[in-house]
Amino acid sequence: MDLYVGSIPFKWKEKDLLAVFSAYGEVVDVKVVIDNITRQNKGFGFVTMSSKEAAMRAVEALDGSEHLGRTIIVQLSKPKTQQDSSPSGRKGTGSTEHENKQPFWKRRKKS
Repeated sequence: MDLYVGSIPFKWKEKDLLAVFSAYGEVVDVKVVIDNITRQNKGFGFVTMSSKEAAMRAVEALDGSEHLGRTIIVQLSKPKTQQDSSPSGRKGTGSTEHENKQPFWKRRKKS
């Protein structure tokens, strides 16, 4: 069962998440999201627990708990949708013009 962990201390590494979550059950995988430029964590990560029961214990115990002066958020992870994985990193703008493959200066104006 995958968990989202937000608002984690910027000094935390994967071993720190592992240490905190392993008290609630077997941890299968841990991932802290790192900024490619600064090499600092982005303040969130993901933990995969071996069972749903262990994951629910961790959510109940750790959501809202304080670590190094930060109150962490622990929730069940939501699956990534097609819209979330757009190449530009942006979600839909509400306009369908982005679907037109021509550059903006070659597009015909709508009347």
